[in-house]
Amino acid sequence: MSRRVIVIGAGMGGLAAALDLAARGREVLVLERAAAPGGKMRRIAIGDAGVDGGPTVFTMRWVFEGLFAAAGANLADHLPLQPVRVLARHAWDGAPGRLDLFADIRDSADAIGAFAGPAEARGYLAFVERARKTYAALEDPFIKAPRPTPVSLVSRAGLGGMGRLLATSPFSTLWAALGEHFRDERLRQLFGRYATYVGSSPFLAPATLMLIAHVEQSGVWLVEGGMHRIARAMAALAEAKGARFRYGAEVRQILTRGGRAAGVQLADGEVLEADSVVANSDVSAIGTGRFGPQVAKAAEAVPRARRSLSAITWAMHVETTGFPLVRHNVFFSRDYAAEFGDLSARGRVPASPTVYVCAQDRGDADTPPGGPERLLVLINAPARGDSQPLGATEVAAAEAACFGLLERCGLRVARDPAREVLTTPTGFDALFPATGGALYGMAVHGWQASFSRPGARTRLPGLYLAGGSAHPGAGVPMATLSGRLAAAAVMEDRR
Repeated sequence: MSRRVIVIGAGMGGLAAALDLAARGREVLVLERAAAPGGKMRRIAIGDAGVDGGPTVFTMRWVFEGLFAAAGANLADHLPLQPVRVLARHAWDGAPGRLDLFADIRDSADAIGAFAGPAEARGYLAFVERARKTYAALEDPFIKAPRPTPVSLVSRAGLGGMGRLLATSPFSTLWAALGEHFRDERLRQLFGRYATYVGSSPFLAPATLMLIAHVEQSGVWLVEGGMHRIARAMAALAEAKGARFRYGAEVRQILTRGGRAAGVQLADGEVLEADSVVANSDVSAIGTGRFGPQVAKAAEAVPRARRSLSAITWAMHVETTGFPLVRHNVFFSRDYAAEFGDLSARGRVPASPTVYVCAQDRGDADTPPGGPERLLVLINAPARGDSQPLGATEVAAAEAACFGLLERCGLRVARDPAREVLTTPTGFDALFPATGGALYGMAVHGWQASFSRPGARTRLPGLYLAGGSAHPGAGVPMATLSGRLAAAAVMEDRR
């Protein structure tokens, strides 16, 4: 039997697993059907401009410092990072003014006080302290743990930690918890948006997601050269440690022998043997039989009703005027409850969506770059791209609602169809099969949802999971941690 480990997919989880395994002396082959590494962290070419078409925020730097250090490297030598002062700029449909959040908590409190009054500033300070305690309570027993359960979470926390766990408010929704700190509906919208970072609704997600506020306050960085550079740096280091990469290599089947994973068959019929296989795909690709019926029972597919959000995105290289953009900008709808009612209850694109704009040629300064600039414009959408593709009328309505909101908030975008790339849930489903376009695996709705994600090990010996649909969840650093957990499981099981 081959001693090789095959990694299917060069997304963040697959790259982290490949780097860890290669650095520890294992023979690693990464198979990626795209032409470059990155997975959802894709780069979209528009003329001579490259636009980040996936994740746009870099946080939890310690995850990557640990990954690179384990491979004998220094993150700063491979990835130039610049801390931001302005975390995001926010505006509201039909409301005057705008609000910036800052890396410095006092600066944010002062801005909130000027925007909504001193009581809301005090509420913000209490909220960020609660978010800090929530993160501290969950970092070791949940985020870093291989595959936590309610029982293991309590066991790891110990008797002294029970109070800290209950203080994370797992049985309350994020929206309800925010009401304990903010009376201003706009601020509840702003901080409720953290649920969408993992593809969920703030009206259904547990209050524990407030820990994302602490993650952002702990540092947000700009990556010189764009987010896609993270994937390229990880792939280059993995290759330096001996891993081999084959791009344009689509896996048709995961093969088994003697009751365990034994390799893969490519779409062209080539068979590659392996001792272990790490699948950096959505877990549903396995559970729906996309890798063959012989491994379909190794992991359960995410039911359609429990899928996370998808999106409609416009990657653009155009000129803008009016609204002073910074790197990260959010334009909120008038009625958040109606927006998520459309998404969650009615399964349709919101009639009045909130719009995120990443201005990739800007940082803290809101000075226009002078000429066309790279934008990623995004609205949330239901993950039904495999069953109910959006028709031209629906796309046109979404486009009118999206760019109409930007206009009302003062941002004018000089649209040019030749310099735009549209991606709908159907497009995301084609890029990431068996998802319906869901970008975050399973939605985090209810206190049990976080425990429903599979861990690195599957029911089939020798087959492991990595990526945002596996524990600890969605997002660039979490998917990276999932890859490290998969690599650790491979090493432990074959020791």
